Amino acid sequence: MTHFLPLIRREWLQHRFGWSLLALLPLALGLLVAGFGQVEFDGDSPLPVDGALPVMLAFAVVAGATAIVFIVMSLTSLIIVSGLARRDHADRSIEFWLSLPLSHGESLAVPLLVHLVLVPVAALLVGLLGGYAISIVLVARMAGPAAWLELPWGALLPATLAIVARLAAGLPLALLWLSPLIMLTVLSTALFRRWGIVLLAVAIGLGSTVLERLFGQPMLSQLLGRLLRNAGQALASASGTGLTLRSDDDPLVALQGVPGWALADLSAALGALASPLTLGALVVAAACFALLVNWRQRSSKAAD
Repeated sequence: MTHFLPLIRREWLQHRFGWSLLALLPLALGLLVAGFGQVEFDGDSPLPVDGALPVMLAFAVVAGATAIVFIVMSLTSLIIVSGLARRDHADRSIEFWLSLPLSHGESLAVPLLVHLVLVPVAALLVGLLGGYAISIVLVARMAGPAAWLELPWGALLPATLAIVARLAAGLPLALLWLSPLIMLTVLSTALFRRWGIVLLAVAIGLGSTVLERLFGQPMLSQLLGRLLRNAGQALASASGTGLTLRSDDDPLVALQGVPGWALADLSAALGALASPLTLGALVVAAACFALLVNWRQRSSKAAD
């Protein structure tokens, strides 16, 4: 753990401003919209202010804010990770990291862990707290200042926490399905710099076209589709049933069913791992990581 802390701290010091800006800006915009924007609902007749509406508003705002911050930070992490292998060579900081008792594998694995796992999980917590703040403003506008405190928090709090837990638990599963694509991208940028992403995209596009047009085997496109589909289902809707909350539903009953839905959905996502595709994804990702470690070793010797 003492070896990992300097690498974790390095990522925080290098990206803390961007992380803070990307996490707080959507929440700040949400607060402005909730406080000064015009809120409208679809339908021929207006929804009642009492009853289910404040509960539905609070839950939708908290879940939406959490999901938005999570998606923004996850996409940002994927962009940063794509050029991670080349970063130490661009600013010659590899000379410093080689002076520490750190292996090349640790120098690559820890930043990947920080950006792909720790940052999105932290984004979930920030989005959850920000969603609570936005819900205070919106519910107060629609139903009065005291309405937020009168919400059924005994059901609302477990429901929102279940959403966060479902996304946090599904994140490693989604990364497992995406690991071949992620590691191939990192390896490509390590070998070919900025052209790596372009070359990889062209290779995948041409490969899938050639296999389908000339040989009648759309294996590559189908494989990519399955990886992307399984990654999405690992985060939500793996059981085939989405989470819905309608105005005519009893809000307490609907909210009380959210933790059960999250647990069943996670169980379905775990069950999807029982596939040969899982083993193939892990083998390809591990092979790419081994090639990255070898590349870092050779490039560091060349720098010396």
